[in-house]
Amino acid sequence: MFKATTHGVSVTVMPVYIDERSNPESSQYFWAYRVVIENNSNQTLKLLTRYWKITDSNGHVEEVRGDGVIGEQPVLNAGENFSYTSGCPLSTSSGIMEGSYNMQNDSGEILEISIPAFPLDLPDLRPVIN
Repeated sequence: MFKATTHGVSVTVMPVYIDERSNPESSQYFWAYRVVIENNSNQTLKLLTRYWKITDSNGHVEEVRGDGVIGEQPVLNAGENFSYTSGCPLSTSSGIMEGSYNMQNDSGEILEISIPAFPLDLPDLRPVIN
């Protein structure tokens, strides 16, 4: 589990390698990751956008930006949480992901919320430091 807290919002990520969706002979590796966003602040927040930086073990970087997460822009009242599962394909057997969410509070202020860096490593291999 990997966790970061920014502006009273905690983001926890749990990555899992998915063997059934991977084909190492073809350099295709797939990870699923579960994200839990907890609003521990005293304000209502709406998740507007996401940003991901995905780096494979060759140093290739892919950046992904978009509205919301999994087709939603959830609103979290103080004390509420939202969770979702998504996935990431790589052409190498290891990598790392990190990113941020932009969330808007009731007064219209945009807050950048950190997503912790987390490894994408095969379960049976020694971790690669990227």
